[in-house]
Amino acid sequence: MTDTLPGAESRTSARTIAERLDAARAAARELATATAAQKNAALEAIARAVEESAAAVVPANDLDLANGRENGMSAGLQDRLKLDDARLRALGGAVREIIGLTDPVGEIVRGSTLPNGLKLSQVRVPFGVVGAIYEARPNVTVDIAALALKSGNAVVLRGGSAAENTNRVLVALLQDALAEAGLPADAVQTVDDFGREGATALMRARGGIDVLIPRGSAGLIRTVVEESTVPVIETGAGVVHAFLDRGADVDMAVDIVVNSKVHRPSVCNALETLLVDAADAERLLPPVAAALREQGVTLHADERARAIVADAEPATDDDWDTEYMSLDLSVAVVDDLDAALAHIRAHSTHHTETIVTNDLARAERFLAEVDSAAVMVNASTRFTDGGQFGFGAEVGISTQKLHARGPMGLPELTSTKWLVRGAGQVRA
Repeated sequence: MTDTLPGAESRTSARTIAERLDAARAAARELATATAAQKNAALEAIARAVEESAAAVVPANDLDLANGRENGMSAGLQDRLKLDDARLRALGGAVREIIGLTDPVGEIVRGSTLPNGLKLSQVRVPFGVVGAIYEARPNVTVDIAALALKSGNAVVLRGGSAAENTNRVLVALLQDALAEAGLPADAVQTVDDFGREGATALMRARGGIDVLIPRGSAGLIRTVVEESTVPVIETGAGVVHAFLDRGADVDMAVDIVVNSKVHRPSVCNALETLLVDAADAERLLPPVAAALREQGVTLHADERARAIVADAEPATDDDWDTEYMSLDLSVAVVDDLDAALAHIRAHSTHHTETIVTNDLARAERFLAEVDSAAVMVNASTRFTDGGQFGFGAEVGISTQKLHARGPMGLPELTSTKWLVRGAGQVRA
């Protein structure tokens, strides 16, 4: 099935990729000097448009979902793809949260006055044009556009064929809202209609795209990182771990593990591997496993865990490196905290890990030694999220170490420049 909906074409559909990048660059120059009030007015127009868009968006999304089912799309990806009236209202609410955040552009990061009287200040400035390549996640279309706008950036999007109909409608809505608010509609562009050629063009658009952000499967992210000539902020797959320490509270362990796995299993902060301290596994693992089974979770357990939970499936070597995005969970019994840390070092994608413990010293050691973007004590991994962190939304969750790490909000979409104010000084 390759059906598409008529109408809802973006304002840029007749342009070449090069023309769209040029238009985005021109729009970025205008956005860089827009006031916070102007940008917030545009965001309010976007929030209204998204909240009131169900009649246009849902039929397009239903068509994408039908195409996905016919093409064998997994249940996890279908969940990420789906937009309904409730999710559209939530997206509008996330845009309004961004309105309430401080505009980062012009923020003074640091400054000083030199002995010769030169006044230095390092200030935040927009990147300029942000590119994004992502799969089956139409919410990202709105999230990235809103964060880019607030931080003074234009954005060029490649949302993937799986969400092509939905994204076409959303981009048209965003462009109309920008025009309504008096800001350039060209600040939001898409290259979806060029297919893979569009993605390749973004990866090769050095000088046209200032930074490229991939979101999606490990394969997509790896391709963008390895093949792009444009600077990339790497977001990562989520092979996420929880460790149940000896002496942990059983009720807390059940609540955290079930929420981390079941709350929304298709997203990158969902739990994929459970590690349990051998010294307390016979007390902790049975109630946790029972609660997971009640929620339909299939356990893939090592030999020591299967000795306690006999009906679990045997784990394979591949399970420890698998981001299931489904109601599946790998389970291992480990000797102690040292063994848990070693397992995490070997198999983590450096996204999010949590420990459930009553021991302050072991909690602090876990926080210090786990090398991930978000490390937690006695909390669900589902909290690694820009909205939950108070960013309104997120561009993605960076698992790299340069510039940005963890959920990326407004400051992570800015660079800095130095302003130097003098009174005729020359260097001796």
